Amino acid sequence: MPISFVLNWFKPAKGDLQIHYRHDESYEPDFVVEAKTEKFLCEPKRATEMTDETVQAKAAAAVAWCQHATAHANENGGKPWRYLLIPHDHIRDQMTLDGLAASHDLTLSAP
Repeated sequence: MPISFVLNWFKPAKGDLQIHYRHDESYEPDFVVEAKTEKFLCEPKRATEMTDETVQAKAAAAVAWCQHATAHANENGGKPWRYLLIPHDHIRDQMTLDGLAASHDLTLSAP
């Protein structure tokens, strides 16, 4: 079954997730998506901002958060987490979560 079988999605409010990227600065990704077998933090971003220092710091913090959340989920029967940083010009009509995850998953390239 494709991962894109989406069960739920929401836009997190400030404080819903505890992701800190610089000292006490917190980050809330644009969307949280729960699929049949996994959960995703999804961050669409203007293509020209993808290499921005702040965007990269937030992405690194989100990847670390996903790694910790996945470890916790593995110990407690939950679903793994992945972080998708998606350039706005890669989002098209009929795009699936599978397609976005295949090309924009930063969690897979993390150490």
